[in-house]
Amino acid sequence: MKIAIVCYPTFWGSGVVATMLGTSLAQRGHEVHFVTYKQPVRLELLTKNIYFHEVDVEEYPLFHYQPYDLALSSKLVNVVQKHDIELLHVHYAIPHAYAGYMAQQMLKEHDITLPMVTTLHGTDITLVGSNPIYKPSVTFSINKSDVVTSVSQSLKDDTIDIFDIKREIDVVPNFIDMSSYKTEFTDCDRSLMAFPEERIITHISNMRPVKRIMDVVRIFEKVSEQIPSILIMVGDGPERTEAEKYTRRNGLSHKVKWVGNSTEIDRILCFSDLFLLPSEKESFGLAALEAMANRTPVISSNTGGLPEVNENGISGFTSDVGNIDEMAQKAVHILEEDDRLVAFKKSAFAKAEQFDINLVIPQYERLYENAMQKSESETVA
Repeated sequence: MKIAIVCYPTFWGSGVVATMLGTSLAQRGHEVHFVTYKQPVRLELLTKNIYFHEVDVEEYPLFHYQPYDLALSSKLVNVVQKHDIELLHVHYAIPHAYAGYMAQQMLKEHDITLPMVTTLHGTDITLVGSNPIYKPSVTFSINKSDVVTSVSQSLKDDTIDIFDIKREIDVVPNFIDMSSYKTEFTDCDRSLMAFPEERIITHISNMRPVKRIMDVVRIFEKVSEQIPSILIMVGDGPERTEAEKYTRRNGLSHKVKWVGNSTEIDRILCFSDLFLLPSEKESFGLAALEAMANRTPVISSNTGGLPEVNENGISGFTSDVGNIDEMAQKAVHILEEDDRLVAFKKSAFAKAEQFDINLVIPQYERLYENAMQKSESETVA
């Protein structure tokens, strides 16, 4: 198949998933064309069957906000015509599904039928999409998609509750390439990050309010009072400044390492003994899955799709949002005994194997085939 993928080229979340999906599809013999405003962070262009098409948005003083959705739909039309694209897969309902629908309509003027698969990732539904300003457009875009997928059952339920959805939503979970984690890093030297007697706790996110960064720091503060440990904070965002001020005021600066955005997530996680993700809301929890694949148990909230990834008492523990004391107690429980920590590490890895990319990609391929067959039958009719 010749597939065009539209995504945000971000360090985190949907952009990472879309890039991994496209790369895996290319390895399986499909021709994959990424269409976005910048090369996705984790995209290796020196891979057979992978192409990147940049969306240029001209700056006009007339527009207070530049019309990216118009530029994207026009670019899609050009890419589809030039490369004989057979299917479009958009990640994020807005503006990607909306732009995809407009491209479909323009292509019909050239007698080209292009089936579109839309994958819902979370904030496009629960935060942005539910806003009354965008809600009609999101509802329209979802209902006009040929196939709709959701990364968790929780997100599917939220979508049905929030919007007037007329079509089926298939749950296809996020995934991870477990072949990269079968052997541990040979150069995973913990002494680079901590003293031998210290445990290493990690958090990775874009540090938006929904991630509850202050909860991360306060959980660590309570844990460090009982167990010698350090905290590695990966990422950047609006909540970082307040959290850094808190660590300075409370004498934690020497225990908390802020490393900013990084493309070496796995190398950082290979040092880690525990991962904290006390989010207000997570549609799936890809960061938790990456931690588990690196044999790192997870302490998380029990909101959204997190319980579908982090199995309570197995790969780590889940607690109610904001229950800092309980999260800290459960963290101590995992970290205080070496044998117990090793057991949780093994269980976290085993749970992550259930989300191996080789188990998930065939689900997408079947949905692609169904969408194309449906499109062909409708064209004949």
